[in-house]
Amino acid sequence: MGQSYIVNAKVTLKGPAVMETETDEGGKFAFPEVQPGTYTIEVAAPGLVATQVVTIEMGKASEISLDLKPMTVQDSVTVTSTANDAQATSPSPSGTVTSSTLQTAPNVDDRAESILPTLPGVVRGPDGRINMKGARNTQSGALVNSANATDPATGSPGFAVPIDVVSSVQVISNPYDPQYGKLTGAVATIETKTSDFEKFHLSVQNFIPRVRVRDGSVFGVGSATPRMTFTGPIWGDHIAFTQSLEYRFVRTPVNSLPPFERDTTLASFNSYTQLDFNLSPKQTATISAAVYPQRLQYMGLNTFTPQQSTSDYHQRGYQLYGQHRYLTGNESVLTSQFSYKKFDVDLTPAGSGPYQLMLETTEGGFFDSQKRRASRFDWEEMYQFSPQHFLGTHQWHIGLEYAYSSYSGVQSFSPVEIQGAQATPIERITFTGDGEAHVSQQEVTWFAADQWTVSPRLLLDLGLRFDSDTVTSSVHAAPRVGFQLALTRSGRTMLRGGIGEFYDRVPLMIPAFQWLPERTVSILDPAGQVTGSTAYTNKILGGLRNPRSTAWNLALSQKVSSGLLLQVGYEQRTTADDFVLSAVDTGAGTGRITLSNNGGQSYKELQVSGRYQFHKHLVNASYVRSRAYGDLNDFFQFFGNVAKPVIQPNGQGRLSFDAPNRLLLSGEFQAPWKLMFAPVFDLHTGFPYSVQNEFREYVGPRNTRRFPEFSSFDLQVSRPVSIPLGERRIRARVGFAVFNLFNHFNPRDVQTIEESARFGGFFNNAWREYRGKFTVEF
Repeated sequence: MGQSYIVNAKVTLKGPAVMETETDEGGKFAFPEVQPGTYTIEVAAPGLVATQVVTIEMGKASEISLDLKPMTVQDSVTVTSTANDAQATSPSPSGTVTSSTLQTAPNVDDRAESILPTLPGVVRGPDGRINMKGARNTQSGALVNSANATDPATGSPGFAVPIDVVSSVQVISNPYDPQYGKLTGAVATIETKTSDFEKFHLSVQNFIPRVRVRDGSVFGVGSATPRMTFTGPIWGDHIAFTQSLEYRFVRTPVNSLPPFERDTTLASFNSYTQLDFNLSPKQTATISAAVYPQRLQYMGLNTFTPQQSTSDYHQRGYQLYGQHRYLTGNESVLTSQFSYKKFDVDLTPAGSGPYQLMLETTEGGFFDSQKRRASRFDWEEMYQFSPQHFLGTHQWHIGLEYAYSSYSGVQSFSPVEIQGAQATPIERITFTGDGEAHVSQQEVTWFAADQWTVSPRLLLDLGLRFDSDTVTSSVHAAPRVGFQLALTRSGRTMLRGGIGEFYDRVPLMIPAFQWLPERTVSILDPAGQVTGSTAYTNKILGGLRNPRSTAWNLALSQKVSSGLLLQVGYEQRTTADDFVLSAVDTGAGTGRITLSNNGGQSYKELQVSGRYQFHKHLVNASYVRSRAYGDLNDFFQFFGNVAKPVIQPNGQGRLSFDAPNRLLLSGEFQAPWKLMFAPVFDLHTGFPYSVQNEFREYVGPRNTRRFPEFSSFDLQVSRPVSIPLGERRIRARVGFAVFNLFNHFNPRDVQTIEESARFGGFFNNAWREYRGKFTVEF
């Protein structure tokens, strides 16, 4: 925190030797006569932590600086860490991307969350959403500075932080710390940088637009994504601020459509403001505000859905956040935190006319219109006690959280007509009801955790969490335990693992299902006359329950040499009481669209990974063998942002983002002339899909066919430069990035209807793309 130093912080050096010391009045520490090797430096102060890996060379002194962060974030903030470092310091499977990697790694969207697929076990599914550790994106947690960042209506992540203010991005699977909850998958956390208390700093980047090329000629702007971030002190060492602004205009093509009818168009603006306070030697605080309006034209565009049959997505929202940390003793801290999130969405058809599903395309305006207004208020108090010494050392912390969320929405459907192989209508779906709903929810959580250092070689993480909410009128206890065991005295061989119970939140659109429009499905003869019909009513079966999962993992890591770390790990998760939809024909021309908690999922993952650091180069490698299996009729397939009009009976199979085999390689290589090469190679099994007939009914077992193997080699090359400006020189960084360098065939669409002449054909290839990089710093 600039000139703010932590006095009497405990500093531990672990490696070939173990040493301990404390920081002095200037926040400094020293370890004399340390033998060469690779060490982990851990700094702990009440409520604050930092970790860094450092290599000590013979006859050389090493100077390092560590930035302590609040323990509530549970983040491993390092200077030289990679995604694999976090795997070696936590009982939960996890991975971390630091701010330096965010700057150097290829990132097609220049968004913090877009870097997550460079971590093992995290994939971008066929629908473009990021799925972590075998869970749908609505089943995972999303935090910004430990504040909930999900959409209260859908449960989907709602990150809206410019990448320039991000210090780290972390994914934790099966988080055994009980402060994490309201999830049945993994959790992604974004931690922002502390404002600069010492000097003013301004960075400007991406101020040169990218042209749009069609048929070899330039036609307008393809994208313009300028960003500006300013930080500096307001009042000495007491108050500092950060302001980041980002505008995004991006056209994204569906390459299988006609050249001038293939783009979705995104226009968004993000503003992030943060104030950091050093109130006294024992008190610090942070306040932030984020605003994130966005409009996406032609959402859901693909090979078989042209622009006029898509919808326009309009988002408005903001998030307010505050955190206060008070050191109540030498090693105890009280953390108070609040956040308020507003998230409004409008979905309107891009075209007009009757919505018609055909074998090869779609006509008319999109059938679904939505108006959603959602908000959430969170308050959390957490207290960390001073360490207690009995049968080892106990580090206790307890917490209490209250949340209130609300949703008001209207969802209306227009008639849908399905045309068969003979280009005549074969089915018509009509809807009744206005779909207006108002839902609110109160949630109360409390938790207690004990980090028990049994001996210098054994550490236990014990936790218990209680969640209650007014939607399900239930209370759930979620016990968890994790361990870290050094199998050798040097600590180079570590065994880690744990087991825990997790309960998910209930997105507020789920209880609103009973008020959504009901449908009548009519079968038509070749002349378009009705030959039979079924009127379906919406029904919630057995009341609503919180989905729950039981997860465990075991991992063995070996520090082979000063620069080589190897790890093998296995994790497994079983989810029950998941929300699923199904269509049930009850006879006599009636039926039910049922929503129940009868769904389930399972995820198994075997991961072998390694990190090799030599000279100024770094290589990460991982292989993941996994299986994601479960019920397939997820609620938000049919009532989410891109709704599907046809609901079939629920079935089981491989989940849509299941990739059984995945090889992931990445690295950073320092070359002559200060060039930095950052490659990422991703090779995995193609995603599964199901066969349908002309009525959009599934044929045979679901998700048994697959897309072709996905392979992409991405590369970013950059270097620092100095630009003369009058009597001074300003710093800059220039470079370029290439995505899918070898132009491998990576289709995103497939013809699934067996009556089509193009059945089984793949379309919408992700072609090779280029990006320039130009950052100026003042």
